[in-house]
Amino acid sequence: MEKLGLNEIREKYLRFFEERGHLRLPSFSLVPKNDPSILLINAGMTPIKPYFTGREKPPASRITTCQKCIRTGDIENVGYTDRHGTFFEMLGNFSFGDYFKAEMIPWIWEFCTEVLGMPGDRLYPSVYEEDDEAYDMWHETVGVPKERIYRFGKADNFWEHGTGPCGPCTEVYFDRGVQYGCGEASCEPGCECDRFVEFWNSVFTQFDRQEDGSYLPLAQKNIDTGVGLERLATIMQDVGSIFEVDTIRSILDKVCAMSGVEYGKTKAIDVPVRIITDHIRSTVMMIGDGITPSNSSRGYVLRRLMRRAIRNGRMLGIEGPFLTELAAEVIRQSGGAYPELLEHEVFIMNTIANEQKSFDRTLQQGNQMLTEYIDAAKAAGNVVLSADDVFRLHDTYGFPVDLTKEIAAESGLDVDNAGFAALMAEQRLRAQENTRQNVKTAWGGLALPEAVGQAKPTVFSGYETLKDEADLLYLISQNAETGELALADSLGEGESFMFVTDRTPFYATGGGQEGDFGLLAQGENCLAEIRSVTKTQSGLYLHQGVVARGILRAGAKVTLSVDKANRMATARNHTSTHLLHKALREVLGSHVTQAGSEVNAEHLRFDFNHFSAVTQTELEQIAQIVNDAILADYAVTTQVMSVAEAKTAGAMALFDEKYGDAVRVVSCEDFSMELCGGTHLRHTAQAGSFRILSESSIAAGVRRIEAVTGARAQALATEDRRRLQLLAAELKSPVTELETRVASLVQDNRDLQRELQQLTAAQARAQNADLYKQAVAVRGVQVLVAAAEAADADGLRDLGDDLRSRLAPAVIVLAREAEGKLNFLVMASPEAVAAGVHAGRAVKAAATTAGGGGGGRPDMAQAGGKLVEKLGDALAAAKAEVYTQLGETLPNS
Repeated sequence: MEKLGLNEIREKYLRFFEERGHLRLPSFSLVPKNDPSILLINAGMTPIKPYFTGREKPPASRITTCQKCIRTGDIENVGYTDRHGTFFEMLGNFSFGDYFKAEMIPWIWEFCTEVLGMPGDRLYPSVYEEDDEAYDMWHETVGVPKERIYRFGKADNFWEHGTGPCGPCTEVYFDRGVQYGCGEASCEPGCECDRFVEFWNSVFTQFDRQEDGSYLPLAQKNIDTGVGLERLATIMQDVGSIFEVDTIRSILDKVCAMSGVEYGKTKAIDVPVRIITDHIRSTVMMIGDGITPSNSSRGYVLRRLMRRAIRNGRMLGIEGPFLTELAAEVIRQSGGAYPELLEHEVFIMNTIANEQKSFDRTLQQGNQMLTEYIDAAKAAGNVVLSADDVFRLHDTYGFPVDLTKEIAAESGLDVDNAGFAALMAEQRLRAQENTRQNVKTAWGGLALPEAVGQAKPTVFSGYETLKDEADLLYLISQNAETGELALADSLGEGESFMFVTDRTPFYATGGGQEGDFGLLAQGENCLAEIRSVTKTQSGLYLHQGVVARGILRAGAKVTLSVDKANRMATARNHTSTHLLHKALREVLGSHVTQAGSEVNAEHLRFDFNHFSAVTQTELEQIAQIVNDAILADYAVTTQVMSVAEAKTAGAMALFDEKYGDAVRVVSCEDFSMELCGGTHLRHTAQAGSFRILSESSIAAGVRRIEAVTGARAQALATEDRRRLQLLAAELKSPVTELETRVASLVQDNRDLQRELQQLTAAQARAQNADLYKQAVAVRGVQVLVAAAEAADADGLRDLGDDLRSRLAPAVIVLAREAEGKLNFLVMASPEAVAAGVHAGRAVKAAATTAGGGGGGRPDMAQAGGKLVEKLGDALAAAKAEVYTQLGETLPNS
């Protein structure tokens, strides 16, 4: 059996099915489209579920793909086993009502034995125990001996997920040899050991499971094949684990070279090496699809993967920003199969570098916080670090729990593992509940009536006209009780509906642009409001609205009219996003790429990849470039061409968008050129003017600009002028001299504030002049406990510093009342600390008495209290604590 590289196996598989009439599709993005039930694509068929349910029409009845997948449910096993990984590639071939078992089973055998050269006597098919049809295909058609065909039950060879499409499957096992086995005489396909490896699974979707558990035959029978590429490569290369497959091993070897360790000697070394190797693959693939690190959703998954990789790198002694070097190797190995990695290489590298810097800061901050938690635990006599503290470090600050355990152990403390696990379980339950709120079934969404799902794509005429005649093909209503969608013959006044026509001038929400709204007319007596328009993956436009007058009937002609003012305002903002994109790249650099957008009649929002806040000067430059382009009155033109032609011409493409063979290119003469399916102006001057409202960060490495154009920009300029005139009148100054006048007033105010602070400080010094006389000597340490006057917390701290220096060795306990609250300060000189004083515990005694909280270091601590009437009691509590620390008893106690 010839040893084949992973990339070679992928290409052989895709070409094999392409030669058998399958449309080869590129991998879908890891970010699910219109599926809130999952965070990340986790199986080859996940992105094409709508094709199986009939909600969407597939681009072909036969499809083949190699899909990028991420699964993190068993992340704790990664590195410890030979098979677990968070990133994997799933080869697949799919049939939608086309071929079935008679074609599929012989193809499996042909590909495995003739294309890959697998020995037939080492292949063991399995079938569902009741699927005689598949069994006979394997035995009679293919010729596999009966003793090598296994029948298994539902748990192994029947695919179903709740109600809906389901069916039996056939799997294929490869016998890797006795050296991989468990040694038991009963070892055979299905054994848990590594000898018989299942690598192929073809599901024959032929039933529709009902609520009562019965199975009805599906009118359209489908094929859903999944073949784990890494697992198949493990077999073809005869290696012990997925980490030794050629493309993955090259990354692993780089980890070893950077850390100076040797792989395969000890588990303590192999586990972190494997974790880094796996996680950097996931990291690169996720960022390549536009995901950025954050504290929520899929961004949190990415952050966790990256930080686990960094942490394990540090454990191996790797210093510096090592992940970028590993990322380059991932791109080198996989860039040919996934060209988006090459296109977004700069963004991938910058995102990784910035997250690693951020995590290094987190480690420093976490170390400081952990030290405080450890000090507090030891001071309280605890030998276990609380679950709350461990969870807070992990969840809020991203501090690795294994590092917390390690550092705690160095200080002689254990970690409340059970409590931490319980808090993590609660968090997972909250996340699962959030997911359940987003999706009702495993398939997600509402299924369109079958006839609608099979309809031809709607012809969009909205580029040329805002009014068009069309045939009302389907009228759809929703059952108030079941929520299901059903076809309707007619609907009356006040009824909500959805409809499909053969053509439409209404733009459907997509590509960041909000859909049109307007009117539908049928004859002279029926009028309906169209309030929103969406589009299915198969190109069907779904108009939603309500009947305003008369009776709307299916099957008749209608006149569709788009609201012109709304469309024009939206076009102003959309064309301006293209101008903004170009301006951003001119001012900030060519690394800037679009990470998302929202365009409607009111405003535009543009998200882009950049790694620092945009300065005010840069924002002014960007706005000026956009307005100059508007004034230049560039002609806005569109062309339809191939993706290759568009990119050769220099057109910008959306970050994670997958384009068809022909694309629409929007150009503003020589100024900008982008792939875009939205609606635009005829000339840039129609935008009127452009004004930036805000610039902010929405995620690590992703910035957002919000802006307006046209009438809204003009209205804001008018409002600004009105405010300036009101301000000028109030300050009795011409508008042209407002800056000078305001600067003068601000300086006067600062001078007055300074004088007031000086007077207040002088007054406080006078009132506190004799405070030091209240100090009492306790075992050679001067102890001063008193209420004091101070302008603010800084003033109280200055007073404490002065008294500590004057009385040293000393302990200073001060309290200040201000705005209905109490501030406490405890300071201890080095001699006092050596004598046993801990300022943090003393201030906590005072704060607790006064209904507050706080703490700090042994030499200085601050706290607050809510109960002003407890001031005296609080000072007494702090005094008692200090006396106890010094080994002295309070007088008269």
